[in-house]
Amino acid sequence: MTTTISNQYLTAKINHKGAELFSLKTTNTEYIWEGNPAFWGKHSPVLFPIVGTLKNNTYSYNNTNYQLSRHGFARDMTFDLIEKTENSATFSIQSSQATLANYPFLFELQIGYSLEDKKLNITYKVINKSATQMPFSIGAHPAFALAGNFEDYQLVFENEEVLEYNLLEDNLIVNTTEILEKKNSLVLLNYKLFENDALIFKNLASKSLSILHHKRPFLRVNYQGFPHLGIWTVQNAPFLCIEPWYGYSDTSKSNGNLFEKEGIQILEANGIFNSNFSIEII
Repeated sequence: MTTTISNQYLTAKINHKGAELFSLKTTNTEYIWEGNPAFWGKHSPVLFPIVGTLKNNTYSYNNTNYQLSRHGFARDMTFDLIEKTENSATFSIQSSQATLANYPFLFELQIGYSLEDKKLNITYKVINKSATQMPFSIGAHPAFALAGNFEDYQLVFENEEVLEYNLLEDNLIVNTTEILEKKNSLVLLNYKLFENDALIFKNLASKSLSILHHKRPFLRVNYQGFPHLGIWTVQNAPFLCIEPWYGYSDTSKSNGNLFEKEGIQILEANGIFNSNFSIEII
C-alpha cells in the first residue's frame, strides 16, 4: 500500500512498509533511486531502533542477550497512516510481541512527510511508553538518483571544515580516520571513495550537504540537529546516499551494553524525542 502527497512543485510517494519514501519528483525529474536490486533494492529506509550493525548482531540488557539485525526492524514493518492531507502524511508503528522479543521496550515511532514549496520535510517522533529509560538510535538512508556519469557530480558541505571520517570494516566502525579531500571546496565524487563501504562522519560542523552536477547545485539535504552523517553508494551504481543519523555501528571493541553504545540516545521514561531533516530541490 502506498500514499501520495503533492503540491505545485513536487510529488512524493511513500510505501506503508517501512514508511519508506520511494519517489520524489518534479514534472520531469525523479530524485529518489529506483531500487534496482542488482545494486541495492531499497530507496530510503528508516533506521530504528539501531543505526548500522551491532557487534555479532547482539546486545545485552538486564543480563539478557538480544539479537538485532543491521539497521533494526522498523524498515520491515508495516506502518499505519494516522494523518493525511494533500501535501502531508504521518505514519506510525508501535511495539508488539514481535518487537519485544528483540527490543524489550514499549514505544511508538511516528514518521511524517510534508511538502513545502520545493522541499520535503521529514520528521521523526519517538515516544517511550516504558516506565524505564529507553536506549535507541534513529537515522535516514535516502538514496538519490544520479543520472549519467557518477564523476560529473560533486558535493559541497555547508561549512569550510576538515572532513574527517571513519571507515567500516565487516560492517563495524574502524577507529582510524581519514580526511575527505576537497578541490576548491568541492568533493569530487568517484567510486574509489566507497571501496571500503560508507564514509562515517562522527563530528561535522556542517548541517547541510548539497549535490552538484557539473558544479551546479540541484539537491540539498538539511539535517540540523543530527550529530552524525553517513555517505554511501555501491560500486558502479547510479545513486548516492546522504544519511543523517543519531548513532552508528559498533566498533570491534564494543562491550555489547546498549546503554554504553557509542552514539546511543537515551530517552527518559514516558519521554518524547523529535527530530527532522529536509530534502530540498534547488
